[in-house]
Amino acid sequence: MARHVLLTTLTSKDHVVVVGAGLAGWRLVEALRRDGFAGAITLIGDELHAPYDRPPLSKNVLVGKWGPERTTLATPEHIERSDVTLRLGVAATQLDVANTTVHLSDDTAVEGTFVVVATGSRARHLGYSADPLLHTIRSRDDLVALEVALSGLGKGSAIAVIGGGFIGAEAATALRTRGFEPIVLEVASRPLLGALGAEVSFWLEGLATEAGVELRTSQRIVDVKFAEDSFAVSFDDDVDLVVRAVVVGAGAVPNVEWLATSGLEIDNGVVVDESLLATDRVAAIGDVASFSWRNVFGTERVRIEHWQVANDHAAHLAHVLVTGEELSSPMIPYFWSDQYGKKIQMLGHPRGSDHAQIVSGSVAQGKWTALYSRDGVLSGVVSLSQPRALMLTKVLLEERTTLEDALHRAPWSE
Repeated sequence: MARHVLLTTLTSKDHVVVVGAGLAGWRLVEALRRDGFAGAITLIGDELHAPYDRPPLSKNVLVGKWGPERTTLATPEHIERSDVTLRLGVAATQLDVANTTVHLSDDTAVEGTFVVVATGSRARHLGYSADPLLHTIRSRDDLVALEVALSGLGKGSAIAVIGGGFIGAEAATALRTRGFEPIVLEVASRPLLGALGAEVSFWLEGLATEAGVELRTSQRIVDVKFAEDSFAVSFDDDVDLVVRAVVVGAGAVPNVEWLATSGLEIDNGVVVDESLLATDRVAAIGDVASFSWRNVFGTERVRIEHWQVANDHAAHLAHVLVTGEELSSPMIPYFWSDQYGKKIQMLGHPRGSDHAQIVSGSVAQGKWTALYSRDGVLSGVVSLSQPRALMLTKVLLEERTTLEDALHRAPWSE
């Protein structure tokens, strides 16, 4: 795509309208103020809650360690300090790019001089018969609804978790900790096969069983129906699984429908350049952005649903808008998942087809660090419960590093 150029850097006369009050949107507000922007900022969100953090919902709230309110990022003090106008509980319905104006569901509009799309993504629904009664883990309201459902169930109740990916595994872990009997239903032959590749998914295959969670793979679900007080999960072999509740962790889709008439290029998200610009006065960040990512293999267009990427996007865009300059340090995607009593962490954005090689620890030890490589060049690092080794290895991804050189330097062993 063409590279866009700012008409000018922001001044105190500008008004930045940020659509999406999630992590990316709120971090952008903070970054703009931190970098010295003195103009007006309006933050629009379709939820009534002030901006909050989503990862703790499955990692801490569901397990009972935190109350939902502890996930709040934008406290009243933070909001006052950031000098931001909040428009919460209203959804954006249309974007007028030419006039940098956002139309809202309450029939009002907010006109600015620069618009940032940070509307994120939503949980994917699978269209089963009982879909309105199935639970997802995406918002604070989702957790409240799930908590109400769980409160009516006895210990040992069977709960189906559809999807064995990161959210599904974290949900199953929390449910098992609380005394329920989660049954994880994964369509692939192994969990995380698409996300982490064949070798890594094989090394992680036994985690669920070791944690006392039943995992069923290669599951072809035809429908989920509700009758009386139970759910019947139907499969293509005409066998039903009867459970008391169902949690769906089937991935997410970007929230771009409201941009249908905007004229922006939409392709698995809002298409933006390396500066995160869609036009000279519109940008997109976080889960909703399909962005040009420069790495040691060249430049590729990606959409990455990672907490750290949302933070990095906010910092990068704020710097571009205030100074007109790009950040010099490369963006190295990072994510983590706490599941089945273990911590999975990854740096980089390797492809599932990249080769993976354990360089520290072992599968038998239940902790290890592995390198991903493509054509002999390092593309990522993944670890199981070895956080220090992973972070020591980050330096290898900051420049083009061959697998041979990485094995020779071995920073993970320091």
